[in-house]
Amino acid sequence: MPSIYDNLPYRPCVGICLFNKSAQVFIGERLDQPGAWQLPQGGIDRGETWEDATFREMKEEVGTNEAKILGRLEEPLRYDLPDHLLGKLWSGKYRGQEQIWVAALFTGEDMDIDITAHTFPEFRAWKWAPLQSIVDIMVPFKRPTYEKIANAFQHYAEDILRSRPE
Repeated sequence: MPSIYDNLPYRPCVGICLFNKSAQVFIGERLDQPGAWQLPQGGIDRGETWEDATFREMKEEVGTNEAKILGRLEEPLRYDLPDHLLGKLWSGKYRGQEQIWVAALFTGEDMDIDITAHTFPEFRAWKWAPLQSIVDIMVPFKRPTYEKIANAFQHYAEDILRSRPE
């Protein structure tokens, strides 16, 4: 059955798969949903490039933007919000998100990470996790997106591990 939200646009967004030097990725536990983990992500502001949004969101959510971009998915990924969230997020203006996913290598140290640095922090906790493990710990409606990310960015994890000194 069609929904009143079907005609709404998708929110333009960037998502960041931030690898450390051990090829694990940064995940944060949402402040507003204990037990809900995700990769850093956020809206692309009007007039902002995806690159600028990547570093701004990283600074806001991770507390640092000490990273270099490794690559991105060619096509944005979309997801629709589940019924219980429609009309509640983003002032009801969007049906879901269209995300440009970026792989980046963290060039700082763990002590550079400060998830409380932003005026409105999004995470209550953070950790490094194996890339392939992220699919199982994400909220169910985002799992298909995270599965695509994990598969598409696996080669970056492998490249990082290959380039590590013995």
